[in-house]
Amino acid sequence: MDENKILEEIKNILRPYVKDGALLDQATTETHILDDLKVNSARLVDVIIKCEDIFGLTIEDDEADRIRTIGDAVKLIQEKLS
Repeated sequence: MDENKILEEIKNILRPYVKDGALLDQATTETHILDDLKVNSARLVDVIIKCEDIFGLTIEDDEADRIRTIGDAVKLIQEKLS
């Protein structure tokens, strides 16, 4: 799966957890999930679980701890799907 498709899918996964959808519409791989999108850390766990379900993979706790930006999530998912 290419980076743009993963990016769009992650944005779709994040949408229910972002208070201001306009922020998500402008989000890039550099966008910080907690700071820029105001997703709280408890909801980030839900996002990771949803990513596992959608992409059919397992994200270990130490891998999840390294996800800070949308780009971090995209890169991790690309690596796991390769």
